[in-house]
Amino acid sequence: MATQTYVLQCLPLLPLKTQNPKKQCHLFKQKQRKLVVSKLRAAVIGGGPAGSSAAEALATGGVETFLFERSPATAKPCGGAIPLCMLGEFSIPSHLIDRRVTDMRIVSPSNVVVDLAKTLKPHEFVAMLRREVLDSFLRQRAESSGATLLKALVTNLVVPTSSREPYVIHYTMDNCQRQLAVDVVIGADGANSRVAKSIKAGNYATAIAFQERITLPEDKMGYYENLAEMYLGNDVSPDFYAWVFPKCDHVAVGTGTTCSKAHIKSLQLGIKARARSKIEGGRVIKVEAHPIPQHPRPIRVCGRVALVGDAAGYVTKCSGEGIYFAAKSGRMCGEAIVKASEGGENMINEYDLKREYLRKWDDKYFTTFKFLDVLQKVFYGNNAAREALVELCGDEYVQRMTFDSYFYKKLASGNRWEDAKMAINTISSLVRCNFLGREMEASAQKILSRV
Repeated sequence: MATQTYVLQCLPLLPLKTQNPKKQCHLFKQKQRKLVVSKLRAAVIGGGPAGSSAAEALATGGVETFLFERSPATAKPCGGAIPLCMLGEFSIPSHLIDRRVTDMRIVSPSNVVVDLAKTLKPHEFVAMLRREVLDSFLRQRAESSGATLLKALVTNLVVPTSSREPYVIHYTMDNCQRQLAVDVVIGADGANSRVAKSIKAGNYATAIAFQERITLPEDKMGYYENLAEMYLGNDVSPDFYAWVFPKCDHVAVGTGTTCSKAHIKSLQLGIKARARSKIEGGRVIKVEAHPIPQHPRPIRVCGRVALVGDAAGYVTKCSGEGIYFAAKSGRMCGEAIVKASEGGENMINEYDLKREYLRKWDDKYFTTFKFLDVLQKVFYGNNAAREALVELCGDEYVQRMTFDSYFYKKLASGNRWEDAKMAINTISSLVRCNFLGREMEASAQKILSRV
């Protein structure tokens, strides 16, 4: 039976369906369902794109839903770029878009600049939003769909030791300690997920993203009206890229790294030095930093708890994209619970979550994540490889395949002959740039020895 809602206390609860929270492999066993006396109750921890999308799907599907967000006025530091398909798929209104980027440039370690937008179609652009604006909109939509928004800090999730017990959420709201008993929990509480720790979901590597929001003089802001820039090089990031992205009345200048977290401020100075002539005279209005997951967690479903978004580790390598995959995973998880519970009428179990959510997610996106992981290992390891990447980005076929995959969130199927040429060009660029990289390094060493 479904649990009842209790504030400030937990009363005796009716039996819940037997669970097996220890197995993570995708096993699907048909079990006899139990009808619930009242509607299934779900708690979603975290009110970003993942949590809000999950809460909206749950509430729309008939599940009694509680959405926890501790700081509705703040948002995770983020570049704020979303793909074209997300606007339609998630009905994002146009007035939320700060900039429609149609000019993109990538800058190599030696400052070779390549225009990435040569193959954009007339209707295509990268939408730039502020996370605080997008997150607020998605939370309000979840609330209007029937979810109860609790502006509260979740302090603990008590995992039941018996199949007859509910999950109990301890939280602080209005300086008061409270409790809530629920049937299902979705963890959408970011890279440092408390929910993930509660179910022992395992550790994972994280990067750190550091970003400054900078207001620019009018003429320089005009330069970035529809332009986004990405910079590569050891001086800005030893394993990722740095960026200058346009917002409504300012630019976001930032970088990210996995292996040099202690040096993140010096890397930030590096990107500001590389872009100095274009951002000089600007004023920093906000400084932000946040951990970014580097791979999916070992466990993403345990018992009647599922992880989505950053909590699950759904941020792509190479591009560092996470907003779309956060919202998509939240929606898929919410819809999975609605389907398995038949609109909140039946209890669900771990196997339902693995079958309806986890397997479908992996079937749809596992290849994409692995492909981008390989690309990062090949092209982000040293400056020579980064020079090769920028050289390849000048190829129009490479650009078209890249944008087809990014805009529409599926690996683009190209022409076999062109794919073969691209593979040969990739190898040639890596070999040539590696040779040039060694020559440049040797010349630099000679100069230093003379000094």
